Amino acid sequence: MKRILQSTRSPRLARNGQAGMTLLELVIACTILLILAGAAEPMIRVTIVRGREAELRRNLREIRNAIDRYKDMADTMAFRTELTSNGYPPDLDTLVKGVTVAGNKQVRFLRRIPVDPMTGQRDWGMRSIQDEPDSNSWGGGNVFDVFSKSQGTALDGSKYSDW
Repeated sequence: MKRILQSTRSPRLARNGQAGMTLLELVIACTILLILAGAAEPMIRVTIVRGREAELRRNLREIRNAIDRYKDMADTMAFRTELTSNGYPPDLDTLVKGVTVAGNKQVRFLRRIPVDPMTGQRDWGMRSIQDEPDSNSWGGGNVFDVFSKSQGTALDGSKYSDW
């Protein structure tokens, strides 16, 4: 009976009566964990940047669609616009505040101006129809297009301001 009990005990318990990890085993386990965490960190950063880029594309599309809806309604003369505006909104706030059509009906094109995920602000670069296509300064007339004011470079090598 004594032999059976001794054979079922772990070698460590038989040696000194205590169970646990040695310092060497603990150091090896921590080293392996650090290596795995170090390998995963760049992938996590790329995933975060991809998410911000996707959000930037969505926000630009949302604003540009609102500008297009405003222009379509202005072209059908649903509301009055300035003759020099070519039917484009005077600023982005007009898309949020909306315009009055058919007497007293208020039509809004955006709930709020989206945040630029690259700058963290609601401040977008704007171009009017009179501006050059690659201009970074807004003439102040009417909003024909929007772009990010971020000077950063995307994962594909393009500039965010060129999107």
